[in-house]
Amino acid sequence: MQTLYSSPKQDGFYYPAEAAPHQGCLLIWPHRGDSWSYGGYAARETFVKICEAIAQSEEVTVCAPAAQYDNARLALPDHIRVVELSSDDSWARDTAPIFLIDGQGRRRGADFDFNAWGGLYNGCYFPWDLDRHLGRKVCDLYSIDRYDLQDFVLEGGSIHSDGEGTLLTTAACLLSPGRNPSLSQQEIEQKLLDCLGGETVLWLPRGIYNDETDEHVDNVAAFVKPGEMVLSWTEEEGDPQSPLCQENWEYLQAARDAKGRKLKVHKLPLPKPVTVSEEECRGLDCVDGKPARTPGERLAASYANFYLSNKNVIMPAFGDPMDEVAANILADCFLERTVIQIPTREILLGGGNIHCLTQQIPAGID
Repeated sequence: MQTLYSSPKQDGFYYPAEAAPHQGCLLIWPHRGDSWSYGGYAARETFVKICEAIAQSEEVTVCAPAAQYDNARLALPDHIRVVELSSDDSWARDTAPIFLIDGQGRRRGADFDFNAWGGLYNGCYFPWDLDRHLGRKVCDLYSIDRYDLQDFVLEGGSIHSDGEGTLLTTAACLLSPGRNPSLSQQEIEQKLLDCLGGETVLWLPRGIYNDETDEHVDNVAAFVKPGEMVLSWTEEEGDPQSPLCQENWEYLQAARDAKGRKLKVHKLPLPKPVTVSEEECRGLDCVDGKPARTPGERLAASYANFYLSNKNVIMPAFGDPMDEVAANILADCFLERTVIQIPTREILLGGGNIHCLTQQIPAGID
């Protein structure tokens, strides 16, 4: 593996759309006590179902710390690869490298800095050294050359790409003082374009209410294909999410993508608010002597947090009447894929959902 310090865009590399063909998917075994309640056993059962669904159409690799390797290997079927690799938590979307390709199909990893979603300003845990080193290790694992971009904090869940030059993010996240406070919005935008090979950045104003990632874009919106996307939506009176949805809708009505197209936006309904129970709180370890969650705390539940495998749309379910409605919308958006819906409350309790757990490895040559 070679470490590169040049600009990916100048080298002809860009961030492909998630719908593009994959070689496989990387995930990290749930193991952190203040994220996964009661030892994470219920979360792991859900995690295994997610891995099995992805493995129907692409290779799956699961990273596990040494203390959990045997548990992961026993729980996962033989056709899913398990490797020993240390991490602070299990959100591969944010800690693994973002994989880029060029016009010849060559692949390289973009290894950004990670500071637990806000560092000492408002990060979720400390330290985060193991997670910061994960990008380099994963590039080694896949024998893919790596761009050292650790002068810039960026999580994979904070950015989407249509594969045709349009990048999508939220201002609430990337302009947070916990990310790159010394840079202006214009400087951050230029960094995104240079590092991810884009031409245009779309800045959604907001994400999902009470999302502890400072409102990652992958929890509120996603590209269906170039020029078309889904947007999380509610008009429930009194719900603090409603005005956030309206802000995003108004922004997208005026936006144009890198090709100058007006965006076609499908409203993807949100489930009714999901809150943490007292029993669930008791099952979590403390963080710096404080409870990890409090009873009644609202979780950032969203159907936009889905993963596109080569043949399927793997999406959350919450035991809500909107489960079926959202599944039908995504089925209409992805006619060549089959929708697989998995109940993910235990994953949501950890702070994310299916897309947050996954990082796609694009098909290509090295």
